[in-house]
Amino acid sequence: MRGVLVLGIETSCDDTGVGLVADGRIVVNRVASQTLLHAEYGGVVPELASREHTQVLDRLVTAALDEAGAAAGDLDLIAATRGPGLVGPLLVGLGYAKGLAWSLGKPFLGVHHLEGHVHGALAGAPQLEPPFLVLVASGGHTHLYHVPRWGRYELLGATRDDAAGEAFDKVARLLGLGYPGGPEIERLAAEGDPQAVPFTVPMRGRQGYDFSFSGLKTAALRFKDEGYAPADIAASFQRVAVASLAGTLERAARDTGVRRVVVAGGVAANRALRTALTATDLEVHLPPPGLTSDNGAMIALAAAHRWSREGRPDPLTLSAEPYWPLGEAA
Repeated sequence: MRGVLVLGIETSCDDTGVGLVADGRIVVNRVASQTLLHAEYGGVVPELASREHTQVLDRLVTAALDEAGAAAGDLDLIAATRGPGLVGPLLVGLGYAKGLAWSLGKPFLGVHHLEGHVHGALAGAPQLEPPFLVLVASGGHTHLYHVPRWGRYELLGATRDDAAGEAFDKVARLLGLGYPGGPEIERLAAEGDPQAVPFTVPMRGRQGYDFSFSGLKTAALRFKDEGYAPADIAASFQRVAVASLAGTLERAARDTGVRRVVVAGGVAANRALRTALTATDLEVHLPPPGLTSDNGAMIALAAAHRWSREGRPDPLTLSAEPYWPLGEAA
């Protein structure tokens, strides 16, 4: 395990992620989930998330190093998510990483959360080069980018309201399902008829590549009140949400002439979306298992790639950026 050994820390929301990458290969990827902690609230409570990150981060780093058979002094580069995300949780991971880098005399990098997701999706195709399109679909983000070269992200479209994963969470909540909503909707949808409930695909026929999901939640509530079966609502909602994501991505690929696409973020774990995308004639790259949700390995991968291109550390005065467009990350 030599070459550049990178520690990546991810604390942008409610999962504490620690990853180790050596020579661009994932050595360790550990995640401490807070799902049960926040489940009773139906969403993430930032103060509780920050406190939990503080309690588990150091021992998670120690466990990751032990698993890799490495010591802290063996690290060549230390990276953490700088943003976007919840400011309290971001500060926990960023402060820990900067402190560790300072104490060891090692270089530090602050990584954009979405750039981490992009590199996580490319873990199975490390030689892939731009140009390509990137669809990031998660609980906090639904963005479509054109990447003409590394470090340059041109925004083509984004959600006008709810993120895709947020819509899954909200529909799951109104159906009385658990949190997070994505896996719950997918589970219930397997028991329903995806054509039974007359949802319409949002933004269909509109110009541009924006998304909108808040209307689906309103429609789901109406269909529930009208007596449609929960399983049919889940299946039909999933069908149109997937159609919106896949259809917009296909249209952008056709219009730009860029047929290579990368899909990242938690929603990329949805089997219906994966099936829809792999049925197209696009060259589709999806995250391997374990890299769809937030994790430290994706941050380490992004940091290792940037370090190989630039070899320039960030200052330890670097601040957290709760609102940080990816196009400004270069």
